[in-house]
Amino acid sequence: MQRWRGLEDIPQDWGRSVVTIGSYDGVHRGHQLIIGRAVAKARELGVPSVVVTFSPHPSEVVRPGSHPPILAPYDRRAELMAGLGVDALLILPFTAEFSQLSPADFIVKVLVDKLHARAVIEGPNFRFGHRAAGNVDFLRELGGTYDYEVEVVDLVERGEAGGGVPFSSTLARRLVAEGDMDGAAEILGRPHRVEGVVVRGAQRGRELGYPTANVETAPHTAIPADGVYAGWLTADGERMPAAISVGTNVQFDATERTVEAYAIDRIGLDLYGQHVAVDFLAYVRGMARFESLDGLLEAIADDVKRARVLTDAYDSAR
Repeated sequence: MQRWRGLEDIPQDWGRSVVTIGSYDGVHRGHQLIIGRAVAKARELGVPSVVVTFSPHPSEVVRPGSHPPILAPYDRRAELMAGLGVDALLILPFTAEFSQLSPADFIVKVLVDKLHARAVIEGPNFRFGHRAAGNVDFLRELGGTYDYEVEVVDLVERGEAGGGVPFSSTLARRLVAEGDMDGAAEILGRPHRVEGVVVRGAQRGRELGYPTANVETAPHTAIPADGVYAGWLTADGERMPAAISVGTNVQFDATERTVEAYAIDRIGLDLYGQHVAVDFLAYVRGMARFESLDGLLEAIADDVKRARVLTDAYDSAR
């Protein structure tokens, strides 16, 4: 999959293409329906498919301080899109100047002049241009002038997690924030993932016999509610069952909120400085303060046992 940052990166000899535009944070199941249709349409027409997205999130430019929690960083989104068969990903730097583009100017500058759109595929609530004034009706109206067709994908598939509401990034973020990993996975189509670099922490886990990878996440990362989870730690392409702790470690009166993953039964792992991924499968318990060290160790041993059972069952069912 080709990756471009900015309109100037698009090859000058780029021909017609099928395009879909959106933030696509999380590349959840609703996004997969839209992107999948764009890929299928491109193959029908014998042209490449292009996903257009923005960095930073438009809300951070239009309303500073309102950046939503990020379900997937751009590299992860690109990986997921490539898996769906997308031919090219265009990341447009979203600036104050860019936000002033009228819907008509956006269509001309991006879809017509640069991507030479043959077709545009969107969801029913797609909005674009200055003050989000453009919608699918306007997009379709100008399609007659600029020789592209518009398809709207009706997101009729609905998830149980949100009480029957359509898949959305907003719903996925809420479920993650609540620690509902089953619900989040239903929306995302996979367990929620957090990525970051392993840094040195207080090393209390190591002292207790359960060394953890302390994962320093990027700003705005969507981190689950405080608690203990079952999941996986992936490093250097190796996916390891893990017991994961999120929170401030109330046992030791810590104040910094951390994400720490213990790779079950792995001895001698040295992951400091490495970029790793943590996938959250299931909530195990809330954070708690124990009366004694023995009580804490007993709880950790039970957490590890439950995490092992849950991850084994998940892998066996796939």
